[in-house]
Amino acid sequence: MSDAYFTPQALEFLQSLSANNNRDWFNAHKQRYEDEVRSPALSLIESLAPELALISRHFVASPRKSGGSMMRVYRDTRFAKDKTPYKTNVGIQFRHEQGKDVHAPGFYIHFGIDECFLGVGIWRPDGKALGAIRDAIDQSPERWLAARDDAAFKRDFELAGDSLKNPPRGYDKAHPLLTDLKRKDFIALRHLSHDQLYSGDCHKLILESFNAGQPLMQFLCRAVNVPF
Repeated sequence: MSDAYFTPQALEFLQSLSANNNRDWFNAHKQRYEDEVRSPALSLIESLAPELALISRHFVASPRKSGGSMMRVYRDTRFAKDKTPYKTNVGIQFRHEQGKDVHAPGFYIHFGIDECFLGVGIWRPDGKALGAIRDAIDQSPERWLAARDDAAFKRDFELAGDSLKNPPRGYDKAHPLLTDLKRKDFIALRHLSHDQLYSGDCHKLILESFNAGQPLMQFLCRAVNVPF
């Protein structure tokens, strides 16, 4: 695979959108969004689908314009102080077939103005899922450590996200894995440059990293009782 998908033109569009984040400007430049942002992203999703299925057939790569793997450009401003209507990044999530939203286990691609990264894991799991993950760490620490400290995983990814200040209920502050038990997010990120995603090798890079993310994804899927 040697074709590039993300381009400098996509970044230029997002920068212009950031400076003109209103409906009139977006509607006047909607064809640019289609040509320079959405169509290339949907092509990337489509190209990744067969090989993502080889990693796991339970994660959905859907190139649909609406309701697929590419996240909406429209922001939910109902409860936000920031009322600008559009996102200024491209978000692509390959979520688990049993997941209903971004809080399910998934693989993620982020292309933004200030940063680009790949992600694996679960962002903000609900209370039941979070409790199940913590229980899995506590009850099978060797499996958690094997996933967390896997050489290929650590080469590409770093655990990220928010954590509690105090031990979660039911866990002692002397627990040997307290730092991990305090996590509210079980995600890992690999930060990339724009040039890496402009490259004709981006397809290969993404798949290699998603492969490296398998130990964490397998642990999390087992913890929340969904197949990997």
